[in-house]
Amino acid sequence: MRLVAFEENGAARLGVCEDATVVDLATLGADLPTDLLAFIAGGKPAHDAVAAAVRTAGAAARRSLGDLRLLPPIPHPGKIICLGLNYVDHAAEGGHTKPEYPSFFLRSDTSLVAAGEPILRPRCSPKLDYEAELVAVVGKTARHVSKANALEYIAGYSCFNDGSIRDYQHFTGQWTIGKNFDRTGAFGPWFVTADELPPGAAGLAIQSRLNGEVMQSANTRDMIFAVDETVELLTECLTLEPGDVISMGTPGGVGQARKPPVFMKGGDVVEVEIERVGVLQNPVQDEI
Repeated sequence: MRLVAFEENGAARLGVCEDATVVDLATLGADLPTDLLAFIAGGKPAHDAVAAAVRTAGAAARRSLGDLRLLPPIPHPGKIICLGLNYVDHAAEGGHTKPEYPSFFLRSDTSLVAAGEPILRPRCSPKLDYEAELVAVVGKTARHVSKANALEYIAGYSCFNDGSIRDYQHFTGQWTIGKNFDRTGAFGPWFVTADELPPGAAGLAIQSRLNGEVMQSANTRDMIFAVDETVELLTECLTLEPGDVISMGTPGGVGQARKPPVFMKGGDVVEVEIERVGVLQNPVQDEI
């Protein structure tokens, strides 16, 4: 099932995406979840109730996907945890050896932007880079979880573009400031339930394109730390909660490693595509 968050008349709504049509759950009954967090918290009963309602939904409940203003699947995650250097080729192009432990860092929700909305190139830097990434969304509270059952705690997956301001990223010994500029992290276009994909979303083609040109092309099986191991390592340290977002790192081909470097600028269009998940497309706009 693909669930999409969108806005109508200033209010957030939740729908189920079927090709180019979205079934608006708010029109089908007050007992259905109104956002993705409620859907996740409801577990299998919520999943089954939504599926049953969508099967009988009439034309009045169906909307054209292209007419909707999308929101990030979870607009305000409790935690946005990101992995750096999680593909060998990306580590190598940045001058790093294969890591023995993930390079974790955090994003804030003010850095998020929905599918179709502009990613902002900030006034203070021209070095806005793209990073195609798989997102895993936590479905249950998790602490001290083993790798063997870690995927039971993942509700589903989405696409992410971990837009990075490269000069600011390297001003300090850690990456926080370069990864948290407003409206640089694109998230969406929707959430795909875990049962729709291979375990851990492994074996899926992942790509980024800038103005139609392929910049990154890899497979999620190439991740150094897969989703299950990542959940195990994180929950050694902290509690994961429903709706937390884990962005799983980017493959090689980023703009800063190219010769000459390629950075995004106003007027560009950037896409992240993950097989069986979807295409996350955003224009790029210079901050005014």
